[in-house]
Amino acid sequence: MDIRRMRHGYTNRTVVDGQVVRKTYAGPEAEQRLGRELAALTRLRGRVPLPPVVGVRGLTLELGFVAGAHGQDLVDAGHATEVLRACGAVLRTIHGVDHDSRGRVLVHGDFGPNNILLDDALRVTAVLDWEFAHLGDPIDDLAWCEWIVRTHHPEHVDAVGTFFSAYGGPVPPWPQRHKTMLARCHELADFCARWEPGGIGVDVWHERAVATAAWPATVLTG
Repeated sequence: MDIRRMRHGYTNRTVVDGQVVRKTYAGPEAEQRLGRELAALTRLRGRVPLPPVVGVRGLTLELGFVAGAHGQDLVDAGHATEVLRACGAVLRTIHGVDHDSRGRVLVHGDFGPNNILLDDALRVTAVLDWEFAHLGDPIDDLAWCEWIVRTHHPEHVDAVGTFFSAYGGPVPPWPQRHKTMLARCHELADFCARWEPGGIGVDVWHERAVATAAWPATVLTG
């Protein structure tokens, strides 16, 4: 039996056992986060590339293994433009699935190349990690994808315009994107504080919030 811990999993314990991926939730609201992911995977089945649900055992979600290269690895390998174009197109599909009377859409909650798998032709094979999915403003996902690039791939920040172009529509103004990024950093610092008060995760997200706050005004035309 070949059971391996999967790379790029940070909040939960994710292992692959043959053709089954087992994701065991930990931390605050673990049961609720599992429920949100399961609901999103069920709602979007057939509309968005997703891993198939195999079953649920306690706090472990079992998913079918999906082949593909991780988006962050492909960005690091020099394919930032292609990966972010794919991100923009699939996010447009996600946000177009449905909306409520207040104009809220299904927000992924941690969207970016960090949660995308792509094939050799750089087409999306799966959008992963829906545990923070919720109804909200599209800018939540748009700003966070940009934050991922600016934080983890700053040398490829020019490719963010391709992401916005592929998504379509006007680019939210920088002050709004910046405010959304900062709010999410503080939310994740609070999440870590509730999980492990005074732990290293709290310091990490406070440092990231400080770094994010210092970013200068930026204009992207797409």
